[in-house]
Amino acid sequence: MAYEMLLSPMNIGSMRVKNRVVMTAAEMSLGQTDGTPTEKMMDYYEERAKGGVGLIIPGICRVNDMGAASTFTQLSMSHDYHIEPMREFAERIHRHGARLCIQLHHPGRQGYASSINTLPVVIPVVKAFPKVLDGLFKCTPLLLGLEEKKICMSVQSPSRCELSAHGATRIHAMSRREVKRLISDFVEAAVRCQKAGVDAVELHGGHGYLIQQFLSPNTNLRTDEYGGSFENRLRFLREIIEGIRSRCGREYPLIVRLTVDEMYDRIGKPGKGYGLDTGKRIAKRLEELGVDAINVTSACYDVYNRWLEPTSYEPGWRAYLAKEIKSVVKIPVIAANFMRSPDQAERQLEEGFQDFIGSARSFICEPHWVRKIEEGHPEQIRRCIGCLHCISSFMTNAKVGKSGECALNPGVGREREYENPPQDGAGRKIVIVGAGVAGLAAAEFLARRGFRVTVLEKEKTPGGQVNTAAACDYKDKLSWCIQDRLAVLQAMGVELRLETEASPELLEKLEPWGVILADGAKPIRPASIPGSREPWVHTPPEIIRGETVLENQDVVVVGSGMTGLETAEILNRHGNRVTVLEMADTLAPGTWFQLLDDELERLRPAGTRFLISHELRQIIPGWVIVKDRGTGELKQIRADSVVLSLGVRGSDALKKQVSALGLPVWSIGDAVKSGTIADAVHSAWSVCESIR
Repeated sequence: MAYEMLLSPMNIGSMRVKNRVVMTAAEMSLGQTDGTPTEKMMDYYEERAKGGVGLIIPGICRVNDMGAASTFTQLSMSHDYHIEPMREFAERIHRHGARLCIQLHHPGRQGYASSINTLPVVIPVVKAFPKVLDGLFKCTPLLLGLEEKKICMSVQSPSRCELSAHGATRIHAMSRREVKRLISDFVEAAVRCQKAGVDAVELHGGHGYLIQQFLSPNTNLRTDEYGGSFENRLRFLREIIEGIRSRCGREYPLIVRLTVDEMYDRIGKPGKGYGLDTGKRIAKRLEELGVDAINVTSACYDVYNRWLEPTSYEPGWRAYLAKEIKSVVKIPVIAANFMRSPDQAERQLEEGFQDFIGSARSFICEPHWVRKIEEGHPEQIRRCIGCLHCISSFMTNAKVGKSGECALNPGVGREREYENPPQDGAGRKIVIVGAGVAGLAAAEFLARRGFRVTVLEKEKTPGGQVNTAAACDYKDKLSWCIQDRLAVLQAMGVELRLETEASPELLEKLEPWGVILADGAKPIRPASIPGSREPWVHTPPEIIRGETVLENQDVVVVGSGMTGLETAEILNRHGNRVTVLEMADTLAPGTWFQLLDDELERLRPAGTRFLISHELRQIIPGWVIVKDRGTGELKQIRADSVVLSLGVRGSDALKKQVSALGLPVWSIGDAVKSGTIADAVHSAWSVCESIR
């Protein structure tokens, strides 16, 4: 495919963009407390500019310091002192022919109450005493705990309304004076962007943030001129647009990111908020108000999985939204649409769904997405698998002063060292045992440093436990992390030997300089549980791979982690009556809530029973005996079959044998500790980075 449309230029207002590729905003917490960009932030976005992206929209940018902060390390354009640092940022993006657009944002009811009025005090203190920030982050659990108890300031909202599913615990209706002040803040921030040489600004009117809260009848219950009718709900955004046009001129490009359908009907709440018909009406009015492009999105925090999809969703599932908006406006339409491949991108452009292809996660995962297309190697693009490690790591790390991560790209936030590794391999031979995701990642990292790499895999196909995970319902995209890495390794000349069992004799014959063990782990069957070795007791891989098929039985799945829940989904499909047993007090402890919500949407309608705070004590024919951890009571649960989803454990037998040969040896991935794809890749990077 030639990708002629994808690589062709197009204008957004007066701004010429060299191709149809837009990196949409996703906050990764790479800035400084005062809102200026760090070197890490500029390196991060500059790498995407080097990689060919036409228009880059960094993460959320606050417009004031009093109540608009979502993190302590986001961008800001709230003061004139932000202009010159932003100018440097823009110049670094411009060096590579890309354009920079800053997204102006206010979280509204989805903000953190602990940030209210905090930054004006924190910023000068941290400037004078930088280490104070470390202490402040240590206080985060305390502050969030106070928020949960409603011992905190209230955040701004158009009106008093229901709390967001994920956000502040106290809100207050904005006074008319607050509304006017905030409109001015947005306008002044845009003026500073223009002075700094930023190519365009985007107003974030999506995902349930403040601008969209004014648009929605669910959150805007005002009775003054900023609420009630359609035009009144639009007034807040309209006055921001008019103010920017008055101060910056008609020629300064202005984009609105717009939720065009709140999608409450997708979670069983039809009639709540607004739907696509209203979204189309809003988009049409924005065009009339002089906006230069609509960046189409959907939903809000209450309907999280309909704007930030997990891997189970099909690429392009919401492309129809962009096409509907394009049918009522003549200005360019940008949309993400869970974009994952250049073929999908080109097809959606050709079929008129949109004018620009947007994505954040694709470019977090693969900075050189466009360049690989231009060079004729789209097969080497590292595709985002939708695992949501980026958002889950950001939400966790931002609270302790760290940045977000990518499961497949450990170079996020440290582009200088990752993209320019030392060339010190000097042809030294490394043998990697295991061609799962950890082993293949290690092979790439070391080959980039100039090591000569051979990978041994005992199975007929590479992939390891990812192959099992990808065999679960709706999870086939997980296999991309194997396919894409293999394409890169082939181009790099890495040797892959399949159906080759590693042994001390073979390793000695190969004469490597060092050995990396990525030989995975096996499911745990605790000997301490009577009956765990009986023939009617199984482990998830048997069920997932179809080696064991259970039909029309009472089945108890022990363990409610993602593997256990995915196994339960398959068992449901075969007509079984499934009970998921969990010893902890919550389902899937430690699992990112979006992944759990996604599974439960399929498990609950199928009649799956969940039993938390119960510990498996014994397995007997036809039954399991469990202990209620609250009352201490022993209970019997009917079970024709049992599936033990209790994790995996590696073996150090081969490591001891390799060490006996006198070879340097390292273990990575599940061979060290059971974990996710992200854990495996980051484990591989950490070890490979340390090898000298």
